[in-house]
Amino acid sequence: MKNIGRLFALGLLWAGLSPAFAADPVYPPGLRIGMTPLVGLAPSKSFPGFETEDHSVKVLIAELPAAAYGEVKAAFQTNSFPGPNPIKPESLQTAAGEGFYTAESAKDGDTPVRRYSMIVPGDAFSGYIAMQVPENATKIYSADAVRQMFATAVVRKQVPVEEQLGLLPFKITELSAFKNVRMLAPGSTILLADGEDEPGIEMAPFMVIGTIASAPTQPEDRGRFAQQAAGQIPGLRDGRVTMSEPLRIGGSPGYETRVEATSVKANTPVTVVQWLRFGSGNQALRIIASTPRDDWSKAFPRFRAVRDGILPR
Repeated sequence: MKNIGRLFALGLLWAGLSPAFAADPVYPPGLRIGMTPLVGLAPSKSFPGFETEDHSVKVLIAELPAAAYGEVKAAFQTNSFPGPNPIKPESLQTAAGEGFYTAESAKDGDTPVRRYSMIVPGDAFSGYIAMQVPENATKIYSADAVRQMFATAVVRKQVPVEEQLGLLPFKITELSAFKNVRMLAPGSTILLADGEDEPGIEMAPFMVIGTIASAPTQPEDRGRFAQQAAGQIPGLRDGRVTMSEPLRIGGSPGYETRVEATSVKANTPVTVVQWLRFGSGNQALRIIASTPRDDWSKAFPRFRAVRDGILPR
């Protein structure tokens, strides 16, 4: 229940355009939830969602953990919302399934506004949409028009691989036949896995590839940093570092650290390798690759092929 209050409050603004609809659903890059926006709303270049050319109307779209939808649905069914003046959603049928929709009056600074938000179910995630309309624009962006737009919300099973890879700040040229490619943080971190669902991810080889902005700039500090980072890899227990040494990765200084541990969710003995490839300043590429220990000899060459196929943009 602690997250419900945050699910229904985001600041957004308006534009004076006719509230007609475009023809087809549009998905913001990297997201599995989309909608048919009102005419005049185009994909934003600065946030996941839509806005008008003058940036005055904005619609935010986000993916939340799967539990978020279930939490709101349970509260809706039991009519149990926290706080003295809770925002109570109403059911709204959408192309994605039953959504829970809210509308309220508020202020953005000194400007009176109407705020709208909705949460819908996804495949192992929850979809979230929010919009804000100043009171002086409600004749153009009426409650009915906003509601109709929210009802067009739809989810797709997965984001096309090329679309995901194109959002990253680095190029991945080799996927080593991984079956599941999924963005964990749009534009920064990606998962490559053989398993399909959450428990199944840890029971097969997988990789998490992303960037960090807190790497040491001095070479003598990198070994300690690599071991500390390896000790903080989530989802492991009883971890033990078996090797940590410097190496060159793609012509850049790097560090390889290996860990033997037990995966928390699957309770499976695993071998994990972490590669850090240091760049300019405190930027670094971080690759975490994990496999059940019995599969290490087969999985490691796949991991290394992906690592060696990562290039700068």
